[in-house]
This record gives sequence, C-alpha cells and structure tokens, in this order.
Amino acid sequence: MQRAKATAPRGFTLIELLVAIAVMALLSLVSWRGLDSMSRATLQNQQRADAVLTLQATLAQWGADLDAVTPLAQTRPIDWDGRALRLTRRGSDDAAPSVQVVAWTLKSGPDGVRWRRWQSQPFTTRGDWQQAWNLAAAWAQDGGSGSGGYNDVPLVPASSWQLYYFRDNVWAPAGQLPTAAPNPNNPAGPVVAMPDGVRLVITLPPGDGLAGTLTRDWVRPTVGAPKSS
Repeated sequence: MQRAKATAPRGFTLIELLVAIAVMALLSLVSWRGLDSMSRATLQNQQRADAVLTLQATLAQWGADLDAVTPLAQTRPIDWDGRALRLTRRGSDDAAPSVQVVAWTLKSGPDGVRWRRWQSQPFTTRGDWQQAWNLAAAWAQDGGSGSGGYNDVPLVPASSWQLYYFRDNVWAPAGQLPTAAPNPNNPAGPVVAMPDGVRLVITLPPGDGLAGTLTRDWVRPTVGAPKSS
C-alpha cells in the first residue's frame, strides 16, 4: 500500500501579514481614541464638580455676610459704588463679640479675573471701623496693596457683576442709600438702614467649569421672607 505524502505547513503570505497589521493598528487607534475621550470627559466632569462646589461655598459665604450685617450708629452697614461692595458685619466668634468689615469685588490676578472677598481683623471701636472701612475701599481700588495684609481670598472666575436693592416694593439698581431721619427715641442709632433685599447678578465666563449669568436674591430676615433664594 502506498503511503500518503506529508503536506508541509502553509505560512502566511506577505499580504495577509500586512492586512493583519493594518487591522491591529486600526483597533489600537480606535481604542486609544475611546480611552482619550473617556479621560477628557472624566476631567471635564471633575472640573465642573469642583466649580459647582466652589460656587456653592462662595454663595454660602455671600449669604452669611449679608445675614450678619450689623448697623452701627452713624455708619453705613452697606455700601456699593458700582465696583465693590463693603459691609459691616458681626464677627464669627460668638465667645468674643466683635465687628468686621468685609468687601467683595472683581479683580485680576495670576489666575485671571475672579470675584474676590476681603475681610478685616475683628475690632470693637468706631475708630477701628473707620480704618477698616477705608482699607476695604483701598483694597478694591488699588489691586490689593491697601489690604493691610488682611484676608484676601480669590473665589470664582467672573466677568461682571451687578447689585440691585429691594426697597419700596421694587427692585432697583443698587446705589447710595439715603440717610434716614434720626429716631427721636434712639438719637445715637444708625442713620442708614439695610435695604429689604439684595439681588446679585454675576456673569461666569465660558471655561471648563460653569458659565452663564447667575442671579441670587437675599431678603432681610426681619421682613418675614426667606433669607435667600
């Protein structure tokens, strides 16, 4: 009986190898693009989450400052000059009653234009109030050299902001508050009263986080409405 001849194993041709290499390269490219898209999406989501948390903390501080405004005799508890807002507020340490001046404005810095907050040291005398009030104005005007080394915190990126006061049942652009008639029963009392409400309109620039115009209303607690919305 005649034995069958063994068949030599057949290898890949050059064309088959080239086709296989091209397919693997295409799969690698598709996989890399998918991973890159996932990585960018994760980064964008993280940036947005960080921006939301920063904005929430900033607005919480904004509301806390307004809630703590303290009218002092013959002083202005709130002042808006079209660029910066200054407030006279209670100190945060209940164990040691004091007063502070805080200021908010837009300022340029290494990280771009941001909404910033300045805070004075606690004080207990009217002379210290006047000094802190003047320092707050200097800080808002000269880029910070007049801050006296006090607390200056960059907050959220912003391109513009505007304030409105709620007085006489209407919202109107914030401005110089009128001097109230002295109270005969309290001649040493404040002559400038807080508005019934303060509306913040701030524009967040396009970027990796949040963008658009944000409106935040604060209502003076004594008028019987929620503090903010």
